[in-house]
Parts: sequence; C-alpha cells; structure tokens
Amino acid sequence: MRNPLRRYRHRLLALLGTVALALGGAVALPGTAQAANVLTNPGFESGGLSPWSCSGNLGSIVSSPAHGGSKALAGAASSSDTAQCAQTVAVQPNTTYRLSGWVRGSYVYLSVDGGPSTWTNSPSTYAQLNVDFTTGATQTSARVSVHGWYAQGTYYADDITLDGPGGGGGDTQAPTVPTGLTATGRTSSSVSLKWNAATDDVGVTAYDLSGGAGHLLSVSGTSATVGGLSPGTAYTFTVRARDAAGNTSGASASVSVTTDAGNGTGPGFTQAAPYLFEGWGDPPDPTAVMNATGVTWFTMAFVLDSGGCTPAWDGNRPLTGGVDQTAINQIRAAGGDIVPSFGGWQGSKLGATCSSASALAGALQKVIDAYGLKAIDMDIENTDEFENEAVQAKILTALKTVKANNPGLRTIVTFGTTTTGPTSYGNRLIEQAQSLGANIDVFTIMPFDFGGGADMYASTVSATEGLKAKLKSTFGWDDATAYAHIGISGMNGLSDQQENTTPAQWTSIRDWANSHHLARLSFWAVNRDRPCPGGGVVSNCSGISQNTWQFTSITAGFTG
Repeated sequence: MRNPLRRYRHRLLALLGTVALALGGAVALPGTAQAANVLTNPGFESGGLSPWSCSGNLGSIVSSPAHGGSKALAGAASSSDTAQCAQTVAVQPNTTYRLSGWVRGSYVYLSVDGGPSTWTNSPSTYAQLNVDFTTGATQTSARVSVHGWYAQGTYYADDITLDGPGGGGGDTQAPTVPTGLTATGRTSSSVSLKWNAATDDVGVTAYDLSGGAGHLLSVSGTSATVGGLSPGTAYTFTVRARDAAGNTSGASASVSVTTDAGNGTGPGFTQAAPYLFEGWGDPPDPTAVMNATGVTWFTMAFVLDSGGCTPAWDGNRPLTGGVDQTAINQIRAAGGDIVPSFGGWQGSKLGATCSSASALAGALQKVIDAYGLKAIDMDIENTDEFENEAVQAKILTALKTVKANNPGLRTIVTFGTTTTGPTSYGNRLIEQAQSLGANIDVFTIMPFDFGGGADMYASTVSATEGLKAKLKSTFGWDDATAYAHIGISGMNGLSDQQENTTPAQWTSIRDWANSHHLARLSFWAVNRDRPCPGGGVVSNCSGISQNTWQFTSITAGFTG
C-alpha cells in the first residue's frame, strides 16, 4: 500500500513456565496380540480432520509441510488456546500401547488423557515423539492428542500411530441420532449450527457434521461454525454421533441454510476487505474487530520475497506457522476469510525479483496452497513494478497462470490513480491485461495522495469514473460490467499528503460504491482505524477524531 510509514518488525514474546511431565517407562509391546495402528486417519490423507477434533476449530489440513504422503495437520495455537487435536479409540484393558507421531513447531506435545505426555521444540524440521502407556484394568477407551503451546504459533503433526491391539470388544451399540439440528447464525461465508446431545451406552466422543459434497468437520461439543462458504448459496447440513468404538449413529434430520449475499467470492464477486498488517501499527485482535464491526474479510499485508523468489509475510515472517497464520486461523474460525496482498510500496517484491512469470506463478501457488485461497491481490506500485512494463507483463502472466490452475480463484490488481482516472502506467497495465488475456476480476484503484486539500469524496468518484471509462474502451464493456470489475481502496483519516478522508466522506464513498455495484471496497488500514486527533500520519491511528473501528464498520456495509 502506498505508505512511507516505517514498518516495524513484530516480535512475538512468550514466557513459558516449567512444565513437569510424568513420562511412562519404555516397555515392550505385548506379544500376545499383533501390534497395529488403531487410529483412524493417522496421516490426514483423507483431506479432512475426521475423526480428530480440534479445540477452538483451530485445526486444519495442509499440503505442506507434510512428513509422509501429501497431507498434514496444522494446529494454530493462539495466546488462549493450544489448538489441541484429539481422537478417542477403543482399547483393551491391561494392555501396553505405544503412541508415536511426527511433529514440527515450537513446543509440540503428544499425550494420552490421564497418562503420560512428551514434547519437543523443533520449529524447522519434523521430529518423532513416542509415548508408552498401559491401560487400566477396566479401561476400554483412550483419548490421545497433539497440541502446541500458548502464543507459539502454528505446529504441524503427521503420521500419528497408536500401536497395539484394537478394542471395542462387546461395544457394538451405536449412539442415538442427534436431534434439533438448527442454524443459529449466518454470514456471507459461514453458518453456525447447534443440536441436542445424543446418548450412548458407553459415551459419545464426537459429532461428525456433513453438508454438500461430504464431511465438513468433527467436533466434541454440540455446536459448530462452518466457514469458507460462498455467498448467496444454499447448503444442507446433517450431523451424526460417534462413540469410542467407532459406532456411528444415523444422520439427523437435515437443515437447509442460505448464506447471506455479498462480502464473498461467489457469482457477482463482491468483497469488503480492509487491510490488516500483522507486522506494523499495533495489530489488533481480528476477532474483536469482527465482533465489533460485522466485517468478515480482511486483506492481509504484505507477501514479499524473502530471497530466491520465496514468499514470506513482509519478507521476514514465515509464510506458515507465525503470527500471520494465527490471525488467519482466528478469522476463519470466526466465520471470515482473507485475501493476501502481494507487493505494496516498498520491500523486495516477488513481481520484481522472480526471474520469470512461471517462477512468480510458482511463488503465488505456494501461498494459495498454504491457505486454500479464494482470491489474491497484487498491489502493484513504485518504479520496480508499476512503472516497469516487463514486470507488469510478468505479473499479469503469472496471474493468468494461477487462475487457470485454480478454478474459482479471483484475481485483483491494485494500483495508484489520479483524480481523473489511471495514469499512463495504469492505462498500460489495463491494456496489457487485455492483450495477454489475463482475465483479471477486479481493477482496484487507490484514490489518495493526490497532493493535499482535495475533496476526497469528489476526487474518489472522479477517479473511479475515469477507470470505468478506460475499462469500457479497452474491453468493450458496458457501464454495469465495467463497474462490476472495479474496486476502491482508500486511506482512512490523514493520508501521507495530509488529505483527510472523514468517516462521513467514507460513508458517502461506500454508498456510491453500493449504488454503482462495484466489486470491492478496502482501505489502509484497520491498524490505523483508531482516533488520535492531531496525531499526524502514524501507524496505529488515523490522525483525526473518530470512533474506534469506525471506518471498518462503514466498510462492512459494502454489499456491491
């Protein structure tokens, strides 16, 4: 984003107390029964969590880094949740078992409920953990788990085994069918559900929620929020109960829910997604902002090159496993989603440093795969990208490639403007997009830094109308089609050149964008969406009098 404010490197500090762990002694596996892995989905190759259940909905399946096969578990430990992922299985009494798994991250634990635990600190490579334990005289089930530690970021786990004889013995009775499945809330990208508890002769250990194409998630309680859905789309859900022996109930009565329109990536693409920067400006708790404002999408800044055409947040924070992924997992757990922004005004940018369009596409694909993205934003600025014809072409060609390789992916380009429309570099960018067949979904302009003293509402409207005219002449679109490919990304409060966009003006800009059915509304940045009248242009407030998160609340009202 066009902003010369200094970026501050965010340092996550965490204090860990001494953890006393009682480790079971190493013993041989029983010779009377053949040792076998009794866990289900031990390597997460199903692509789903079931039958693992993760606290806080902070678990997800990722393609990289995997230890074996093509999938692994990622647990986004936060400051208040260790992202514990657990599975309950049937075991035999008075029997020795070995729990083993491969883990990667800062302070990752492998444990048995009521039994021993072990841990390791291996942030860059997978390490193996082993725990031996013997079941009690009447014990018929065991709950095993893997988790991280508070504020230590995302951990990874793969190829988890519980070796020993299977249990289940006489438990062949399935739980009762859950009743009362009801939708308790919805947004454009999520549905919240609850149901009545089922009963079982031994005990219900998990509930499996299904909808659409199949299994969605497993939880231990009687409520769940399903995220990552498309806006204005009908979904049908059912839930089943499961016990420790693997007996599963029949499906509940179904409930059908249609997500809200807008703020998603479905047909008629619209997105209200203000910028959030985890490396600068006292980053706020994203879920607190969501709860206070109703916004469900954020544009996450910025993905840069950490060397060798390798993507990293701000060029120095890890692509996965750091504060950025923690924030993203929290946003998604609350029913929202994100679009990453590549580039910005400064730093080592992938568009400029990657040697070719194919290399750049490969770097973009790493981020798409890491987060299962629905959209990406290329913020093309400064002389190294925006004012370089070859780099413009490289970026557009890479976007064309990843869009072809990821059906449904939306592509956004963001660039500066004058009060009357695109500059010569902006016009060239649009013309190259047409000649290359890049099929860009949204051309977003940044209508600020015009030189000070401007009427920011009038200047924004004038700049947007100039972009509309250019899109019409280049692509042959009518007014409605051109507007549907336009985004606005403003700067709340004082801009770098002392222009002042007030909450009232931003409301008028939003209303104008809604009335003309634009595709996208954003601003720089949520970090600055706090009052500090007379504070100047700083990283963590707007420099003007306003309510906290007022610009975000206004943006949340954008429906396209």
